[in-house]
Amino acid sequence: MAGAVAAVGMVAGVTVLTVGLSVAGSAAVVGQRLASAADAAALAAADAASGAVTGVPCERAAEVAGTFGTSIALCDVDGLVATVTVSIRFGLVPATASARAGPAPGTNPHSDHTEN
Repeated sequence: MAGAVAAVGMVAGVTVLTVGLSVAGSAAVVGQRLASAADAAALAAADAASGAVTGVPCERAAEVAGTFGTSIALCDVDGLVATVTVSIRFGLVPATASARAGPAPGTNPHSDHTEN
């Protein structure tokens, strides 16, 4: 009888450990998906702001974010710089990620970069 109780306890412990590791792994995947969605949405918004592609910057960002299964929580365009925050629910918890895209600070995006 004592052996059966010990076996049940070990199975329960392994089950709890397995579920915990599965949740942690899923959270890591969601985090990477969110980061990718934020990066791609910010790039899409910055491209639209610069005129490289047609469309309204934040609408383009929302289209791209939607392909990742995320939604736009915040979209701010200041000149050619776009800052985007995307969100998704992970279980009962909302998860967010932000990204910025545009020319590097202190650069002139309209200058000719050819060298003589």
